[in-house]
Amino acid sequence: MRNIIKLIVKENEVNQRVDAFINKKESSLSRTRIKNLILKEKLKLNNKTVTSPSKKLNFEDKIEIEIPKPEKASLKPYDYKLNIIYEDNDLLVLDKSAGISMHPGAGNYDNTIVNALMNHCGASLSNIGDELRPGIVHRIDKDTSGLIVVAKNNLSHEHLSNQFSKHTIKRIYLALIWGKLRPQTGIIETLITRSSKNRQLMEVGLNKGKKAITNYKTLEVFENKNSPMLSLIECKLKTGRTHQIRVHMSYKGNNIVGDKKYKKKFKKIKNINLDLEKMILNLDRQFLHAKVLGFIHPKSGKELVFTSILPQDLEKILKTLRKLSK
Repeated sequence: MRNIIKLIVKENEVNQRVDAFINKKESSLSRTRIKNLILKEKLKLNNKTVTSPSKKLNFEDKIEIEIPKPEKASLKPYDYKLNIIYEDNDLLVLDKSAGISMHPGAGNYDNTIVNALMNHCGASLSNIGDELRPGIVHRIDKDTSGLIVVAKNNLSHEHLSNQFSKHTIKRIYLALIWGKLRPQTGIIETLITRSSKNRQLMEVGLNKGKKAITNYKTLEVFENKNSPMLSLIECKLKTGRTHQIRVHMSYKGNNIVGDKKYKKKFKKIKNINLDLEKMILNLDRQFLHAKVLGFIHPKSGKELVFTSILPQDLEKILKTLRKLSK
């Protein structure tokens, strides 16, 4: 049987956000859990499905929220060596390799970071988010490497989620892009929405989508006769939308090297260094790395900041470019 909670808004309860209202009435449900249920179309307001957690309430509004039974489906432990750079009773920080998905999805239910976490942590992961994503507070793409934080209990999950919502998490990425950004340092602020042409892609929306803000600066420009013009950039995320940096670089016309979804065709130039050409053509991931991750620890209140070095395949490309630029 489905578990459905029914509530009616009283006169002294009007103008509240629906997620906050439900949280006050049902303290056993965390705000994050309620938000996820609303986004997954489990809320009805006056018999109409509502997917906005910030929807304001009116007098005598009738609320129905469905609490589905946890899916225990295909969450099998996966014997995979996680690169854990920090761990305590509340959370752990991983340095993720490129090539592994964060959580189960179509076509891959067993060989993901979530499955590997279950192998490492057992039942010691938060469960207030999506049932198939225990512990997962945020994500990076399959073919992006770098730092992620995982919650080992619900209190940590709530605390970290709030930091992400308030944009106080420190996140810095390194990317190698085609061409040169103009201006070389700046802020990209757009809406990002799902592509109308390809549902697997995101795009900059003119009048619909979620606000996305990327602060960027150019660190190095590689420009010589033996290689295409490329730039190493640093991106600080204020928001964390799906594919945000990749979409913003594509929007600027400076796609990330190796990005097969938002790709720019590799144009062979005369006299190109053959080692560099081979490295770029054989790169089986995008040149995007989550280098810095900083947040406030949920229990101690201390600021923790972690840094990850570039993987060898990316560092090798940079070394070749620097050598050619001398």
